[in-house]
Amino acid sequence: MTAPAPAPPPDAGVVRALEGRTAPAQPPPPPPGGPRPGERTLRLLTVAVVALSAALLTGRAWLLALAAAPLVLLALALPRAYVRRVETTATVEPGRCFEGDSVTLRISVAYDGDAVRLDPGVTLGPGLRLDEVVVGPSTVTLRHTALRWGRWSLGPVDLDVYDAGGTVRRTVRVEALDVAVFPHAAQARFTPIPVRLPQRLGEHAAPQAGEGVEVVGVGPWVPGERQRRIHWPSTTRRGSVQLHRFAAERAADTVMLIDAFGDVVDPVTGLSSLDETVRAATGLARAYLRTHDRVGVVSTGGTTRWLAPGTGDAAFYRIVESVLDVRKDRRFDAPGLERLPPPALPEGALVYVFTPLSDARVLKVLRDLRSRGRRPVVVEIPSGDPRVEDGDEAGGLGLRLWHADRDAMRFALRDSGVPVLRHVVGESLDLALAPLSAGRVGGRGRAG
Repeated sequence: MTAPAPAPPPDAGVVRALEGRTAPAQPPPPPPGGPRPGERTLRLLTVAVVALSAALLTGRAWLLALAAAPLVLLALALPRAYVRRVETTATVEPGRCFEGDSVTLRISVAYDGDAVRLDPGVTLGPGLRLDEVVVGPSTVTLRHTALRWGRWSLGPVDLDVYDAGGTVRRTVRVEALDVAVFPHAAQARFTPIPVRLPQRLGEHAAPQAGEGVEVVGVGPWVPGERQRRIHWPSTTRRGSVQLHRFAAERAADTVMLIDAFGDVVDPVTGLSSLDETVRAATGLARAYLRTHDRVGVVSTGGTTRWLAPGTGDAAFYRIVESVLDVRKDRRFDAPGLERLPPPALPEGALVYVFTPLSDARVLKVLRDLRSRGRRPVVVEIPSGDPRVEDGDEAGGLGLRLWHADRDAMRFALRDSGVPVLRHVVGESLDLALAPLSAGRVGGRGRAG
């Protein structure tokens, strides 16, 4: 995975539109309604009041001319009629994108009266970066860059509508629109096959004979059987018609279980374990969908979300859509999170558990899978070690305890027959799944 390109310095229009309002905990209060003085009016009135006060305090009449000049300018700049009706229409393109893509918010403004000047104030939502602000006579265009996957809000836009002289303004709020940012999938092509395949047509050779393309042997022709690809050497040698026997082709059911109990940020690289977990799961899901297998997803965290296995490109986008709210669901512990819904785990499905092994609650989930006869495959996502300062003996002991706890979790899983594979960020997921290439994995059986 390549590192994101450094952000270009924002231009003056972006700085003015943001005004320091970046990713607030709560949106700002609604703007006041109705017309009110603009900045130009306030500046002219301030100069006039200061000059008038100085004239009264010093008794110098010539200072009254300084007070009269801004008042005359203000009287000339005041509009004959104020803008009374302002209507806005907002559109976002595209509504769904991937990390690093550009997102454009266009705001069209309809008003009555003479020409106006528009000045947007942007409250930027998380996960996005404002790159450019283009203001026209009746349109405002905001170009963003999607930084992280998730379902993000573009944030409300407070639009100041000034008259032509800039003396009176009216503020209208354009409500926030949402954009779905999909994660970049990890590279994966290898698709291990479960021990038991469902009776559903697919591309994987099953142990049973059928109408596939993989030859598993030779057998005599039976009356009524279709003479498909006669094996001539055996036919000549035995004196009777011998046919190729083919393996049946079946589809695999695969479930991606995402551990969202916590999000550990590597103090060295700054990588998020939750980001890498979702990227690895989507990469393997795409690899299985390429072979026309059925893929489902389960995410456990503040709540449990699941999607029944499906196939095709539409299933991939449904899977990604179902995990976009994982960030919003990371709450405190709640009862029943370790119990997975039975419809999410079809009979004989191969279950991949993507986890950084940073929260012991995932062991309860795996124990529940084992009690149902599922044999999951754990793909460990590295999360990095906590940073310890030089000479910090207590921190060093804590780091040793951290390593011991992770090693104990790996040993407990392997001792119970659950394979634990370690994925290295930036490398192909096929390298982590290589130990499974010896044969079929998982299957139906009771936990010992």
